Amino acid sequence: MKTEQEKIKTCAFTGHRELEQNFDPRIVKKEIEKLIERGVDTFFNGMALGFDMLTAEIVLRLKKKYKDIRLIVCIPCLGQEKYYDTEDKKRYEKILSEADDKVCLSNGYYKGCMLARDRYMADRADVLFAYCRKNTGGTAYTLSYFKNKYPLKEIVLV
Repeated sequence: MKTEQEKIKTCAFTGHRELEQNFDPRIVKKEIEKLIERGVDTFFNGMALGFDMLTAEIVLRLKKKYKDIRLIVCIPCLGQEKYYDTEDKKRYEKILSEADDKVCLSNGYYKGCMLARDRYMADRADVLFAYCRKNTGGTAYTLSYFKNKYPLKEIVLV
């Protein structure tokens, strides 16, 4: 936990594309609000299906109540949404249009671009907000990366 002089300001999200049946977005919202109340004002989001897009939408809704928070979308490559279905493409575009800033890390897909995006966000975060239920995949990788590189930084698990 950071001292008063070392307030947390930035948060990165990482989580699975598929959410468990008993997943409760209200818990996620409450945890995000707790972080905002502690001083987090910038949220980095990787824009993948599932947890990422859900947390982006929650942050955007919370901007009505907390005027100073910012959503920065971190796109791993142009065309990230290419294989999303029509409804998810609409959600993706809506989030992009409402985000405070957009960072695109590559002009095209390459093996490892998603993990590069995850490292980019983790390297800028004071706290990692994670929904991890498996020991493999991008979310587990990001959680491990953050724990190993920043052992004194905070992790919120939902």
